[in-house]
Amino acid sequence: MNAESASEAMSAWMQRSFGYTFRNSALCSIALTHRSAASAHNERLEFLGDSVLNCVVARMLFDANGQADEGALSRQRASLVSGETLAQIAAELGLGEHLRLGSGELKSGGFRRASILADALEAILGAIFLDSGFDAAAAAVQRIIGPRLSNLPAVSVLKDSKTRLQEALQGRGFALPVYTLTGVEGEAHAQTFTVHCEVACLGLNAIGAGGSRRRAEQLAAERVLADLPADLRARS
Repeated sequence: MNAESASEAMSAWMQRSFGYTFRNSALCSIALTHRSAASAHNERLEFLGDSVLNCVVARMLFDANGQADEGALSRQRASLVSGETLAQIAAELGLGEHLRLGSGELKSGGFRRASILADALEAILGAIFLDSGFDAAAAAVQRIIGPRLSNLPAVSVLKDSKTRLQEALQGRGFALPVYTLTGVEGEAHAQTFTVHCEVACLGLNAIGAGGSRRRAEQLAAERVLADLPADLRARS
């Protein structure tokens, strides 16, 4: 495929996926460029897109849930803008097929890596914001996130594992769990963190591993939750 055909295919995909056509095609190209591929990469656009995404999703939830309190809205937003959700959306859109990656990332399957997909999705939103302003970026967010509003699980289910574990222990006056980072492995762009979670007063502990310290802590907490006595689990 020659450069002109590739550009047309990219424009068609962008319009189909985000309902948007770039005026400055260079912004689109940068948004889809991972730092392993070029010095002009998408990390700054990702930063911008993250802010736009959070603002627009907050407004969408505020308008859609007139009775929800701040805590419920925060948990719903966290679910919608999580790396896991964004990576799933990116995969559904076929975003990985359009990424520019360095040879190392290509060999290791970077076009399928959740963190790379989620970051690129945010970078596209940041690029749209720079290209045409907030309203255009908001329309793109509503297009890709809006359909998921009606499928959000109950607010109680959206509490993360660390919060649920903490509330279950506090409800009985027990000491809070202790999280200890026990290992970090891998290259800087693809690290795995290992965390140990201990609830000493109950003799419970578990280990979690994930692509971030926060994710590892959540997995460890989830495993401790599963081992709690039934009466404590009912409080989580």
